[in-house]
Amino acid sequence: MDDEQILTTVIAEEYSGHRLDSVLARIFPDYSRSCLQGCIARGQVRVNGRVLRPRDPVSGGEQVVFAPPAGKVVEAKPEPLPLAIVYEDEDLLVVNKAPGMVVHPAPGNRTGTLLNAVLHHCAATAELPRGGIVHRLDKDTSGLMVVAKTHRAYTGIVEQLQARRLERRYFAVVWGVVTTGGRIDAPIGRNPRDRKRMAVVNGGRSALTHYRIAARLGAHTALDVALASGRTHQIRVHLSHIGHPVVGDPLYGGHFRAIAGWPQEALDRLKKFKRQALHARRLSLLHPRKGVACSWEVALPCDIRGLLNLLREQGKGGG
Repeated sequence: MDDEQILTTVIAEEYSGHRLDSVLARIFPDYSRSCLQGCIARGQVRVNGRVLRPRDPVSGGEQVVFAPPAGKVVEAKPEPLPLAIVYEDEDLLVVNKAPGMVVHPAPGNRTGTLLNAVLHHCAATAELPRGGIVHRLDKDTSGLMVVAKTHRAYTGIVEQLQARRLERRYFAVVWGVVTTGGRIDAPIGRNPRDRKRMAVVNGGRSALTHYRIAARLGAHTALDVALASGRTHQIRVHLSHIGHPVVGDPLYGGHFRAIAGWPQEALDRLKKFKRQALHARRLSLLHPRKGVACSWEVALPCDIRGLLNLLREQGKGGG
């Protein structure tokens, strides 16, 4: 196996009992199931050091080592879309993703994604898994993302992500009065009643979120949030779990609600805030080639700044 093209991951417990080829198709969506079946048959996939058959079931918790095939692995087309570049060198691309932009093409969003923009900006990323995009942000979450431009960089960043050495800090505005900072250590998995949502569930994957108060805003609180793991919708699920859902996130309880004492004009302005008030403001990692610590930070976007101004105005007015 070529060390610069090896991908490693751990199979989630939720896939226990599923076929290996089916699980890999979910973990590595840039490769078709038939392609993965061929890779398994050729010994390019090892599960806990063993070569299995495509139909063999997994138990969950196994380490997978995958040497992907050479050649283009991304089928998305390049598009000349706006790309807010914060930093770039021969190994890395750091971007400030706009709210409303989907990261990867999916049914209903085949074009106009961050991946389409990245492929247009740097064609070489088409040779990398997931187009070099190592982690993701939800469609309506804004902020910093890192993109690898080489196999070496991709592998290095993935390793940091898995070892929890890639630091990601977020700014969130939540409903309710948070009295103190803290940590949320609660496993996350699919909601058993709604497979499109995540939830804190017994037997879910371990997830740890740290938070501290950034500002008290009357009926709301602004938080600085740090991820120690990277589960789907983790911040949104965890903050909802402790009774403080993110403003503008109806999927996890952050829908609009009237606030006693607020004038109608202010309530109307709050109602117009239509996306989760969550922004990835800071990103830190060890440069995969240079070995030096790197960190980037971006300002809050206009819509969240406007939300903060509204909440401060009403707080001063006693609302």
